[in-house]
Amino acid sequence: MGILNVTPDSFSDGGQLTGSANLKKRIASMVAAGVDILDIGGESTRPFAPKVEIEEELDRVIPAVRAIRQNFSTPISVDTTKSLVAEKALAGGADIINDISALSFDPRMIKVAKKFKAPVILMHMQGIPGNMQKNPQYKNVIKEITDFLKERLDWAEENGLERSQLMIDPGIGFGKTLEHNLLILKHLHQFTTLKAPLLLGHSRKAFIGTILGLDNPMERDNGTAAISALAVAAGANIIRVHDVKSTVQAVRLAAAIQKS
Repeated sequence: MGILNVTPDSFSDGGQLTGSANLKKRIASMVAAGVDILDIGGESTRPFAPKVEIEEELDRVIPAVRAIRQNFSTPISVDTTKSLVAEKALAGGADIINDISALSFDPRMIKVAKKFKAPVILMHMQGIPGNMQKNPQYKNVIKEITDFLKERLDWAEENGLERSQLMIDPGIGFGKTLEHNLLILKHLHQFTTLKAPLLLGHSRKAFIGTILGLDNPMERDNGTAAISALAVAAGANIIRVHDVKSTVQAVRLAAAIQKS
């Protein structure tokens, strides 16, 4: 899954894709590198990020969906917690809802998912982007995330979604310390017990920079690719990244080793 942040303030590539030409160039590059899904986000969810008004998010996301659909058949996921943004994106050709709130922020979101029969990614987050990194604490981080994701999977099914529509994301960096992130990665295989496709979104995040001494997020792609390979070996099904080319290579190597 290739990340397309059509925002001016995303932590690693904010402002790079606000122009139509730059966006189309990035999309073509990702497709050529072998991307399977393009994930469009119109509101930054980095720590302490401010909220974006719905009209502004629509103005960012919908043209990007159209730009992809005019030229490519690649599946599109829309990274949003707003049901209207998801609805208009799906009506315009998007395929998947990627909701960091696990359908909890907007009560209408599940209705949109049912209307379009769209796959939904349910992510774990402690708090909200505005406060999630202030002081995240867990007694047992793996158990608490697993219990949360199970509850959201069950809730979604009870409210009309098919289990086959649902995917899970443990939410690396969303209300987690460095140690929490490392424990999630070390025990990633445990989330496969939930019997839902597992997504990992670790790309260029701060914990990689802390471990490797890299302040610039753009320099963290090698670290991202290393984690991607380990994640595939642990059972991850979808790897959400900025640099598709290096991750495709890492994933292919990991898959070849697994099959040998």
